[in-house]
Amino acid sequence: MVDNNQLLRFTTAGSVDDGKSTLIGRLLYDSKSIFEDQLEAIETTSKKKGHEGVDLALFTDGLRDEREQGITIDVAYRYFTTPKRKFIIADTPGHIQYTRNMVTGASTANAAIILVDARHGVIEQTKRHAFIASLLQIPHVIVCINKMDLVDYSEEAYNKVISQFEEFSSKLLVKDIRFIPISALLGDNVVNRSKNMDWYQGAPLLHTLETMHISSDINKVDARFPVQTVLRPQSDEFRDYRGYAGRMASGVLRKGDEITVMPSGFTSKIKSIDTFSGEVEEAFAPMSVSITLEDDIDISRGDMIVRSNNKPEAQQDIEVMLCWLNNSPAKPRAKYTIKHTSNEQKAMIKEVLYKIDINTLNRSSDDTDMAMNDISKVRIRTTKPLMVDPYRENRTTGSIILIDDATNETVAAGMVV
Repeated sequence: MVDNNQLLRFTTAGSVDDGKSTLIGRLLYDSKSIFEDQLEAIETTSKKKGHEGVDLALFTDGLRDEREQGITIDVAYRYFTTPKRKFIIADTPGHIQYTRNMVTGASTANAAIILVDARHGVIEQTKRHAFIASLLQIPHVIVCINKMDLVDYSEEAYNKVISQFEEFSSKLLVKDIRFIPISALLGDNVVNRSKNMDWYQGAPLLHTLETMHISSDINKVDARFPVQTVLRPQSDEFRDYRGYAGRMASGVLRKGDEITVMPSGFTSKIKSIDTFSGEVEEAFAPMSVSITLEDDIDISRGDMIVRSNNKPEAQQDIEVMLCWLNNSPAKPRAKYTIKHTSNEQKAMIKEVLYKIDINTLNRSSDDTDMAMNDISKVRIRTTKPLMVDPYRENRTTGSIILIDDATNETVAAGMVV
């Protein structure tokens, strides 16, 4: 029964010390998803640190620096299963200098849990993480108002945070926002319903996660096949074989389909679709396959095979919402390497159209400098055309990253508008 369970990927976000790691530790602990040796190791470490009980945050804070500082730095992934669903958790950092890790953890999530300290309410990092969740098209956001035990389980404090968040979130593109009052430390409304908050009539967090509807984020309409490599076996049996190998980014391709190779524009028909297990009649995302064509066409890594009646735009001037991730600010008209599916090109930031003010979500076209954690709409010029779709329609062909050629560091992640 468990093997057939639907998988839910969710990320936790919020400001530092809002209790993200403790919440995940409580979920794992109360759902009995921790091995005995793990529990013993954490109990020992908790005693050494002088804690009376188990420090639940240690279940996710695995790096030595994290344990010493009591904060989360890297993205910690945890896996657990209940009788109703399987879960992958991405515990992301709250410190502002690690916002880039939050982007990484949230990029594949079906839902985002945003923690808010009931004493402090909605602050800048809360808004930043909520905006990134909206930007990444995460369909479900659960706002957990944590540390309710420190405000005497006050319904008034809970409602105050809701009104703060709703005032801000009215400008976000999030379909589903839910609010749950919790105490991650004591377990109120995490796995079990709280006896201290009779005024809250909703479900606890785990039940919400178990019953939440998950819609696939894979575009099933637009057939996109980025070519990763060309297969030319040397054996006599397959001497004439020329296959184009890669992973279906979206949609479906079938044997006999009329296709176009982008950006060259050459057309052909699919002769066969091969997998490790043998030939198949169709390929759909996210299958890895090798496609052969009826005509010999010059195709190489970075090209894209698409249906002739459904082509993406081949663009050299691309408008993207860009999250700047690097400590060093963006350099005007500097050269970067842009990665898009299997394609790599040289690129430059041609123009910063506007920058987002995280606190108000207002657009500023006067301030065009991009420093770490800034989110801006920019126009990027590439040396050769890229086959892109808007990110809201296709997560795979609508996302890019920029790499600094000098340091080889990933400096920015972007979503095609």
